Amino acid sequence: LAVGWGSRMDAAWAPSPGGCELVQSVMDCTGRWLSSIPGNLRGDTEELFLDDNTIQVLGNASLLLYPQLWHLSVTRNRLELIEPGAFLSSQGLEVLSLTDNLLFTNYSLTAAALSALPALRMLDLAGNQLREDMVSVLVSNLSSLESLSVARNIIMRLDSSTFTNLTELLELNLEKNYIFEIDNAFEGLQRLQRLNLAYNYLPCLVGFDLTQLRVLNLSNNVIEWFLTVEIDDLFELEVLDLSHNHLLFFPVLPRQSKLHSLLLQDNRMSFYQRLPNGTSLANVTMQFLIIDGNSTNITTVRLWDELCHSNLSSLRLLDMSQNEVWGLPDDFLAQMPSLTYLKLNQNCLEAFHLPEEDPLARLTELDLSQNQLVELGVKVGTGDILPSLQLFNLSANRLQALPPGIFTHTRKITTLDLSYNRVALCPQPGEAEGLSCVDIRGVETLSHLSLAGCGLQGMGGRPFQGTSLMHLDLSDNRQLLSGDLGWLQDLVLTLQVLSLRNTSLSSTTDLSALSSLVRLDLSGNCLAAFPAWLGALRLRSLDLRDNCLPALPRDLPHQAPLGRSLRELYLSHNPYNCCTLGWWDALQQAQGLRVPDRQEVTCRHGPRAFSPGALPQPVLQSCQWQTTNMELLYLVLALPTCLTLLVAFVVVFLMLKEKLLKMVKNRCGVSSPY
Repeated sequence: LAVGWGSRMDAAWAPSPGGCELVQSVMDCTGRWLSSIPGNLRGDTEELFLDDNTIQVLGNASLLLYPQLWHLSVTRNRLELIEPGAFLSSQGLEVLSLTDNLLFTNYSLTAAALSALPALRMLDLAGNQLREDMVSVLVSNLSSLESLSVARNIIMRLDSSTFTNLTELLELNLEKNYIFEIDNAFEGLQRLQRLNLAYNYLPCLVGFDLTQLRVLNLSNNVIEWFLTVEIDDLFELEVLDLSHNHLLFFPVLPRQSKLHSLLLQDNRMSFYQRLPNGTSLANVTMQFLIIDGNSTNITTVRLWDELCHSNLSSLRLLDMSQNEVWGLPDDFLAQMPSLTYLKLNQNCLEAFHLPEEDPLARLTELDLSQNQLVELGVKVGTGDILPSLQLFNLSANRLQALPPGIFTHTRKITTLDLSYNRVALCPQPGEAEGLSCVDIRGVETLSHLSLAGCGLQGMGGRPFQGTSLMHLDLSDNRQLLSGDLGWLQDLVLTLQVLSLRNTSLSSTTDLSALSSLVRLDLSGNCLAAFPAWLGALRLRSLDLRDNCLPALPRDLPHQAPLGRSLRELYLSHNPYNCCTLGWWDALQQAQGLRVPDRQEVTCRHGPRAFSPGALPQPVLQSCQWQTTNMELLYLVLALPTCLTLLVAFVVVFLMLKEKLLKMVKNRCGVSSPY
C-alpha cells in the first residue's frame, strides 16, 4: 500500500534560526538532536519536518506559534506522549507522520490530541508497538481520515470495533503485523479502495465481499484458500496480490469484477482436472464449514471446476510462476481474451497448448521457462499465431523442436529465449521439413535471441537469413566454434551484442567481420593471449573474465578503433603476471575507460596472488631484478666466462714459453742473448 506523505520542494535550502533549513514555507529540522520543537521558527511555516531527533513529548504549547501548519512529520524520535491540547492551534493539519516512535506508552492521551484535528487526511502510525485495541482508541474519532498506516506494529486480530467511524478512509496499510484473524473488520469502510495486508499470518480468506475495493495486497501470508462470496454484484477489484502464500488451488474470484492484475507467484497451486498419473478429480466437490458466532454455514464448492464461473475477461496480467502446475484446464486461457502478460515459469508443465480460436490475440509476453516442456502444441494454419507476442521465454525446458512455421505468423516477436533446451537451428531453406530444429529464418522483427547451453555444434548454412538480430547469446556451447563461421554472415550489419562465454574460443578465431558489435562477452574461454582481431572492432564493452591471460597489450587504450571506443572492460579471474603490469598502469590513466570488477583483479607472483595496485616491496624488488636491462644481464653472465678463458690462456702460455721462444729463434736465425 503506497501512502503519499507529501513531497519536499526542490529548491536551494537557506539557513534559519535553530539550525533548521528553510525553503519558502517548508522548515526542515531533520537530525538536529532536538528534544523539543524550536520556538523561534517562522510563524508562516506550513510544513515542518522533525525527523531523526530525540523528542519525547509534544506539549500543549509546542505548536502554538505555527497556526498555518498543514504537514507535520515527527518520525524516528522517542515520542511517547502528545498532550491533549497540542494541536488546538493547528486545526488545519492534514498530514501527520509519527512513524517509529513509542506511542504505545500513552496512547489514550495521544488519542485525545488526535481527536482535535478535524481536517486530518493522512496519518502514519507505523512502528509504534501498537496493539489492535490501542489502534482502535487512537483512530476512533478521526472521521476525516483518507489514508491510514499502522504497519509494523503488533496487531494480531481485527474485528468490527477496530476501525469504527472511518467513513472517508480510502487507503489502509496493515502490512508487517501479526494478524491471523479478521472478523468483519472492514464492513464499515464503505469507501476503502486500497488495502495492504502483506507480511502477516493469515491462513485463509473466505467470504471476501468488499465490492468497493480496487487493490488488495495479501502477499507473504500463509493463505491456503481464497474464496469470494457467491454474489452477482460487480466488484471494483482491479489488482489482487496473493503471491508468496500457500495457496493449494486457484482462487475463487468474483463472478463480475474489473480485475486486470492477478499475482499468484510462489504458492503450492495446481489444477486437478487432469493429474500427472492420468487420474481426474473433475467431479469432486469440497465443503467448507463457516462458523460465524453462534451460526454455522456449509458452503459447497466445485473446486475442480477450476474457475468457479469467475469472469476473467478483463485480466491483463497473470503471474502463476513458482507453483506446482502440471497442466492447464480446458479453455482456461480462452476465458482471458485481454491477457497481455502470462508468467508460468518454474512449474511442472510437460506440455503447453494454445487455444485454437482467438489464441491470446493480445498477449505480448509469455514466460514458460524452467518447466519440463517436451511439447508446444500449436495448430499452425493460415491465421496468426500469437499475433501480438513480443517476448517468448522457453528457456530451461526439454524441448528439441518447435512446431514448423510457428514464427511465420507472429508478426511482432522481438525476443526469443531458447537457452538450455536441446534445440538446433534449421540450416538451409527447404530443409526444415522432417528435421528436429527451430526455424527463425525470415523473422524480420526478431532482435534478441538466446541459444545458451543448447549443445550447438559447428552450425552450417545460413540459420539467421532474413533476420535483424541485434542481441545473440551463444554461451555454454563448447563445440559451437569448431567449424567454419560462415553461418554468422547474415548478422554482420545488425549484430551489436554477442555472448560467447564458455564456447572454447581460441585466440585465432577471427570475428573482426562483425563490425557492428558494441558489446562482446568472451569470458570463460581459456584465452592465453589477447586476440589481435579485437583491435579492429569498435566495442564499448568487452568481457575477458575467467580466461588464462598473463597480460594485455600495453597500448590497448591507444589501439584504433578499439581503444577509442572502449568504455567498459571486465578483467578479473585471469593469471596476470605481477612483473608485466605496464598495461594495467596504462588502463588506469585511460580517459573514459571503466573496469567495473577492478577490486577482483589479481596478478600472480609465484604461488601467491596480489592486487595489481598494492604489490608488496619484496615482489617489486623481485620484479625489478627480473626486468633489469638484458644487456647488463648478458654482460654479467659473460664476464666469468671471459675471465676463465683469459686465465687458461696465461697458464698455457707460461707452460709453453721456452718451447715457443726456441721455435721462434730457429725460424728467425737470431742468436739468443742468453
